[in-house]
Amino acid sequence: MRRVIAIALAGANLLGAASLGGCSSMSFDVFKSTPPTVQVRLESNPPGADATTSLGPGCKTPCSVSVPAPDVPFTVAFALPKYQPASVPVNLIRNPGDFTTPASVTTDPDPVFAELQPATPPRPVRKPHRPRKPKPAAAAPAAAPVQAIPAAASPFPDPNAGRR
Repeated sequence: MRRVIAIALAGANLLGAASLGGCSSMSFDVFKSTPPTVQVRLESNPPGADATTSLGPGCKTPCSVSVPAPDVPFTVAFALPKYQPASVPVNLIRNPGDFTTPASVTTDPDPVFAELQPATPPRPVRKPHRPRKPKPAAAAPAAAPVQAIPAAASPFPDPNAGRR
């Protein structure tokens, strides 16, 4: 019986040493959760704009980028030549999950969309308007004098003909 106890103790020591050796090389990083990432869809009208998140990643629209889910809202800046730049705020919606569904993070809005307005060219600077100097009047041709038509030659009867 002493042999059985001695073998059992020796086996326990070997298992204990192996388990301690395993613990020394085992890292507790396994228990740390990696920060969740969220896939952000980026679109613009017109397409082809350079979209850059305030978190760093960017792409040419339409596209998707994967960003680490921050604790605060972030922005997406859109730029396209001959168009005014635009910036869109993005909020994160965290769903904690439960026993049957995992936790998730989504963006609001989804997709992140920007309507880019054409850049208006600057208006040309107009010189101040100076009034023109009046030109000297040229000698106007003399007008023919108005001639009186004799009453007898008039096709209309003279209303004062009998009163004189």
